[in-house]
Amino acid sequence: MAVSGSTKLGRPREFDPDVALDRAVLVFWEHGFDGASLTDLTSAMGISRTSMYAAFGNKEQLYVKALERYVNGLGAYMALALHEPTGREFAATFLHGAVRVGTHPGRPAGCPSIQGSIATGPAGRSARASAVSLRDQACDIMAERLRRAQDEGDLSPDADPVVLSRFLMTMANGIAVQAGDGVSREQLHRVADAALLGWPSA
Repeated sequence: MAVSGSTKLGRPREFDPDVALDRAVLVFWEHGFDGASLTDLTSAMGISRTSMYAAFGNKEQLYVKALERYVNGLGAYMALALHEPTGREFAATFLHGAVRVGTHPGRPAGCPSIQGSIATGPAGRSARASAVSLRDQACDIMAERLRRAQDEGDLSPDADPVVLSRFLMTMANGIAVQAGDGVSREQLHRVADAALLGWPSA
């Protein structure tokens, strides 16, 4: 007797992993790592716990994959900013990108890296460490871009690229917190502009 397609071993997954990850991003973004239950996640992703574990690993591993998905998707404003021709334009595009993403209608406010991990209990320490690591990597990339700005003569030679990258990350994180508090997009764009008033152009 022939085996039906529904009972064959090794059949293809019945869900799109990218779509499932996009939905997980929104759950972590809205509820945070601790607040996002496995039921919340699997319901939003449209998969069973068994499928989640098989495709993404445990909750912490899923969170890391969701953050990476965010950074390369909805939160790709830094990657876009890196193509700006000057250091100041890079900084402005980065900060205003944080405002636009953090205040987008129809999505949770802020940033899943901040809202998702800033307040985690003991069970979420590994997830928080992963979020911190991603932010540190972003700072390293920004510092390298700002060193290039110095080499190209549009950033003051007295400026410290590492400190400036931390300044930009601190501002972006603060924008995410303020967006989560309900501060308007217009106000946060003005904050981003104010942050750049003392930019050390050459």
